[in-house]
Amino acid sequence: MMNPIKLVRIGFLLLFLISLNFYASAQKLRIAVAANAQGLIRKLQADFKKQTGIETEAIIGASGKLTAQIMNGAPYDLFLSADTEFPDKLFAAGYGLKKPKIYALGSLIVCITTEGDIKNWQALIASEQVKKVAIANPKTAPYGKAAQESLKFYQLESKIAPKLVFAESISQVNTYLQTAVVGIGFTTEAFLYENSDKAKLKWFRVDPGSYAKIEQAVILLSNASKTGLDRATKFYDYLSSPSARKIIGANGYHLPK
Repeated sequence: MMNPIKLVRIGFLLLFLISLNFYASAQKLRIAVAANAQGLIRKLQADFKKQTGIETEAIIGASGKLTAQIMNGAPYDLFLSADTEFPDKLFAAGYGLKKPKIYALGSLIVCITTEGDIKNWQALIASEQVKKVAIANPKTAPYGKAAQESLKFYQLESKIAPKLVFAESISQVNTYLQTAVVGIGFTTEAFLYENSDKAKLKWFRVDPGSYAKIEQAVILLSNASKTGLDRATKFYDYLSSPSARKIIGANGYHLPK
């Protein structure tokens, strides 16, 4: 017959393991999301919960800043970046459980809050009429990098350098546009789908030939093994599902093949 003390110890151990499992299952999946996908992620979260019952929490920020947070121990389970460079960097450094995959292709647009011919934005941006031009920080925000590339392509960067206002993220660019702090801003086409006043916006799609393709990737992070790898993997796989692709394609993004 087993020693009663051993039985008690085994009982406590089982209770401890059960409580750990309950805690892990009760925790929300923590998803780091690039600021450009702030509106998109809310729709994906709702659809994912409807299909699986799994709760998620989105942490929004510039891709570069979120990458730094992850490398400094931030407990995120997945990361939806606005590019492939930051997820590839994380994977190469051992922070990923699966190789990053592209879930969306972004589109850069230019918006104006002043009067003028938006289709001729290259001339408008260099005119005295426009005093301030907002782009996201090219070092941390892929859409800011794309905007900078486009300005260089059209040989405008040096001409308008005194006008440039560098926002912390694409969300801040959007705020500048909504409050007319700047005359022109470069942002993501997805902004049109999350802005209730989009009908009032004057915008034009920037020629994609003027900047590098914006491939947005998701990476399953190492932290997921601590908080629920099965649940995190379900969301990682969900992004390639017909349901998720339909939502992504209907909110200002192109779909990867």
